[in-house]
Amino acid sequence: MAYADRNVSGSRFVAIIMVAVIVAGMGYAFVTGLAYQYIKKKAEELKTFEVDEPPPPPEEVPPPPPPPDTPVPPPPTQVVTPPAQVQVQVPSPPMATTQIIPPPPPLTPPAPPAPPAPPAPPAPPRIAKGLKPRTPPGSWVTNDDYPAAAIRAEQQGTTGFRLSVDATGKVVDCQVTASSGSSVLDSTACSLLRRRARFSAAEDASGNKIPATYSNRFRWELPKN
Repeated sequence: MAYADRNVSGSRFVAIIMVAVIVAGMGYAFVTGLAYQYIKKKAEELKTFEVDEPPPPPEEVPPPPPPPDTPVPPPPTQVVTPPAQVQVQVPSPPMATTQIIPPPPPLTPPAPPAPPAPPAPPAPPRIAKGLKPRTPPGSWVTNDDYPAAAIRAEQQGTTGFRLSVDATGKVVDCQVTASSGSSVLDSTACSLLRRRARFSAAEDASGNKIPATYSNRFRWELPKN
C-alpha cells in the first residue's frame, strides 16, 4: 500500500513537471510568434468568434467656466408677509342730542274778501230810429283835403271808419276799421270827420234819443295836375 502511494505521488509529480514544461513552451512559442499558425488553426477548428471590445466611453468635457465679469445672481429670498391685523370697530357711545323745536310760523292775517264783481253794463237800448246825417257824408272829407305829405309820397287808398255819436247827434269818437295803407291819410280822415260830421240822434221805441254808431268809408285819390 505504501508502494502504491509512492507510485501515485511520483506520477503526479512527473505530470506537474510536464504541464509546466508544456505551458512554458507554449508561452515561449506565443511570444516568439512560432505558434501563430498553430493557434490560428486551432481557433478555426474550435469555431470561436472574436468578440469586439466595446468602444471606450466618450471623454467627459467639463463645462466652460463662467465669464469673470458675470455676477453670480444671489439666491432667491423669500418674503414673509405678516398676517393682516384685524381691526375691531368699537361702537362709540351715543351722543346726547337736544331736540330743537322750531318756532311756530307767524300767523298770517286772512286774505280780505274779494270785492264784488262790478255789475254788468246795461244792454244798449234797442234802436227804433237810426242816425240820420244832417249834411251829405260826401262833403265831410274830399280830395281838396289831401295832405301835402301824402301827395309828395304819392299815397292813396280807402279809409274805413266808425263814428260814435252821442244822444245829441255829436261825434265823440272815430276809429279806423280799414287802413288805406297811409297813416297820414287815416289820421286826416278821422280829424275831419270829428269836426264836420253831424247827425240827428237815434231814438228808441219810446222816442228817447240814444247814442249810436255810424260806419262808412272814404276813397283817397291823388289829385290830377
